[in-house]
Amino acid sequence: MDKEVTLYVVRHGQTYFNIYNKLQGWSNSPLTDNGIADAKAAGERLAAVPFVAAYCSDTTRAEQTAGMILAANQSQPAVHLTALPEFREEFYGYYEGTDMAQAWYVAGAPHGTPTFKAIEEKYSIGQAKDFLKAADPFHQAEDNQEYWTRVDRGFAAILANPAVHDGDKVLLISHGNTLLSLMERYGQGRYDLSVRPANGSLTKLRLTADGITVLSYNEKDEK
Repeated sequence: MDKEVTLYVVRHGQTYFNIYNKLQGWSNSPLTDNGIADAKAAGERLAAVPFVAAYCSDTTRAEQTAGMILAANQSQPAVHLTALPEFREEFYGYYEGTDMAQAWYVAGAPHGTPTFKAIEEKYSIGQAKDFLKAADPFHQAEDNQEYWTRVDRGFAAILANPAVHDGDKVLLISHGNTLLSLMERYGQGRYDLSVRPANGSLTKLRLTADGITVLSYNEKDEK
């Protein structure tokens, strides 16, 4: 029987690299005081949701956010957290930790699009990944195909979990560019991709073997 799972996707709490406007993919920086508050507020909003499983990327910011949300959750038995590298943010390669405006200028300027917004508007977020890999002197940044091959493995792992059944609810702690990428791929043009999702915000997705349907995006209140 095919499963239909509702994913409660929360962007991790604010970090110092978020404040400094630096690219933060596989690299990491600590949660700020506001970031801790983001996570705790998300935990309060989702306390009554009966999760059967929880996933996050294997980055400290995602794991800490997940831990605080689950500490407030009333699911019985207590939910086990699985950290997977498949759910990491895009890998920015040489540009990890670089000022975002500088990195996207280097990636996009040769194509007449000197900002991330300009790349997204003229091309796509997927193309931005390809441009950044091309600009990376080590060519280690992920291109769009590499990125989705990895992330799709993560979604397949959720569906393959024998503890997750049809109709269940699953928590997933994710990242800003990943959420934008999901909206570009599955949002059917309904969302403004020039606006980054808020730290601690909630996005709901319906996950099946056939793909993903966006139920809501970038909300600060559980409904």
